[in-house]
Amino acid sequence: MALTLKISPLQMKEYGVVSEIKQGIAHVTGLTNCMNGQLVHFDGGSQGTIVGFDNGYELVMIVKEGAKTKPGDKLYSTIESCTVPVGEQFLGRMVNGLGEPVDGLGPIKADRRQPIFNQSPSVLERTPLKESLETGVKILDMMNPVGKGQRQLILGDRVTGKTTIATDTILNQRGKGVICIYCCIGKAEASLNKVLDLFRENDVMSYGIIVSATAASAVGQQYLAPYVAASLGEYFMEKGRDVFVVFDDLTKHAWVYRQMSLLLERSPGRDAYPGDIFYLHSQLVERAGKLRPERGSGSMTFFPIVETVQGDVTGYIPTNIISMTDGQIYVSTPLFTEGFKPAIDIGLSVSRIGSKVQWPAMRKLAGILRLEYIQYKELEKLTRIKAGVSEAVEKRLQKGKVVAEILKQDKNAPVPIEEQVVVLYALANGFMEDLKPNQVGAYQAGLLAKIKAEKPELIQELIQKKDLTEQIKEGLHEQLTAYGSGAV
Repeated sequence: MALTLKISPLQMKEYGVVSEIKQGIAHVTGLTNCMNGQLVHFDGGSQGTIVGFDNGYELVMIVKEGAKTKPGDKLYSTIESCTVPVGEQFLGRMVNGLGEPVDGLGPIKADRRQPIFNQSPSVLERTPLKESLETGVKILDMMNPVGKGQRQLILGDRVTGKTTIATDTILNQRGKGVICIYCCIGKAEASLNKVLDLFRENDVMSYGIIVSATAASAVGQQYLAPYVAASLGEYFMEKGRDVFVVFDDLTKHAWVYRQMSLLLERSPGRDAYPGDIFYLHSQLVERAGKLRPERGSGSMTFFPIVETVQGDVTGYIPTNIISMTDGQIYVSTPLFTEGFKPAIDIGLSVSRIGSKVQWPAMRKLAGILRLEYIQYKELEKLTRIKAGVSEAVEKRLQKGKVVAEILKQDKNAPVPIEEQVVVLYALANGFMEDLKPNQVGAYQAGLLAKIKAEKPELIQELIQKKDLTEQIKEGLHEQLTAYGSGAV
C-alpha cells in the first residue's frame, strides 16, 4: 500500500521587534528583507503594512488594531503583499477600510483576494469612451455629460450639495446594471448614516457596496479605503460589468496622508503636504477607464469629491486633482444660497469627454443650451445695476429664467434622460415661451404625466432609438399641441 505525504506550502517568515510607536506608526527593527506594501502581523493581533524605511529601522502603518502595541512587542512579516477580499457577495454590504464587514450581517465569502495597490490598465488595454453614464441630474446630462469610464471631479465648499450630486447619480443607476460603490473617507458617522438610510430606502444596496472609513476609524484604514473601493470595483470591471465609484472625499484622504507623513518624518512641501501626494491620488484615479472588448468591455467611472475653502479652486489638492481628472463639476455657494439647486456653476464646470457620449437626441436639443444659459447669467448681472431694460432684453431674461427653472431639481429625485429630452423638445419648439418661471414645474409634471398615460410607446421608442426620428418628433408635436398650456 503506497503512502501519500501531504506537504504544506512553504511559508517564509521574518521576525522583528517594535522599537517605537507614534499614533499608529511603528518603528520596527529586524525585518531586513521586507518590501514596501508588505503585510506585517503583531503578536497582539494587530496588522500593519510597510510604508517606508529609515536608517536602521522599518516604518509600519497599523491598519488593524488588536491589543495595544507598545515598544518591545514582537512581529513577523510574510511574503504576502497587502490584499483585500473581493467577490459577488460584497454586493449589499458595508465594509471597512480593509474589506471586512461592519454591518452586523455576518462574514462575507470572498471569491479571491485582489492587491490593494493594483496597477491601472495600460493604454493598449483601454478603449475610447462612447457610452453615457446617465446621472439623472438634469444640468449634468444636458450640459456636462459623463461617460462610462470617466473621472469627473466634484468640488465646492462645505454643505453645498456635493454628496447629493453623487448619491443622486447612484440612485439613478437602479435597473441599469451598474455596480455602485460609495467610499466614505474621514467623514462624521452621522453623515455616513444619512447616506446609508437613503440607500436602504431606495433599494440601492441590491446593486451597491459601502466602504466605510469614518473619522473614528484608524488612520491606516482611512488611508487605504479609496484603494480598497477601487479594488472591489476592479473585480466587477474585469468581469465585463460597469462600475461607478464615489470617493467622499479626497480632501480628508490628503489630510490623513499629511498626518501620516509628519509622523513618518518626511519633508513637508506646499501646504505641509508631502511631495508624493500628487502620485498618491494619480495612482488611484488612473485605475478608472473602459476596457477593450478582449478584456471584457467592463468600465469603472470615478466621482472623486474635493472640498474647497471659500470657493478657492487654486488650492494645492483641488488643482492636483483637476489636472488628473477628465473634467470637474464646480458647486457654488452663492448659487446654493440663492436657492438654485443643484448649485452647479456651468461657467466653471467642464466635461472633457463632452457630447461624444450623449444621446443623439440630447446632443441636438442641448447643443446651444449651455451658451444660452451662461449668456442669461451674464445679462442678469448687467441688468441688476440698470433701472430699465428694453423689451428684447426682457424677453431674453424671461427665457433664461424658464431655462433656469428647467435645470432645477429636488434632491434624491433623479430624472431619466428620456423625460429630459421631452422637456427640452418642448422648450426648443416654442411650447414654453409664454410660461412664467413659477409655472414651469407644473407644466413639466403635467406634460410628462399626459405622455406616459396616453403614449407610453413614445417614451419606449425614445429609450430604444436615443434619437429624434421623424416618427418620435411627430408624436411629441402632437402631444405638445394637445397639451397646450396644460394645467397652467
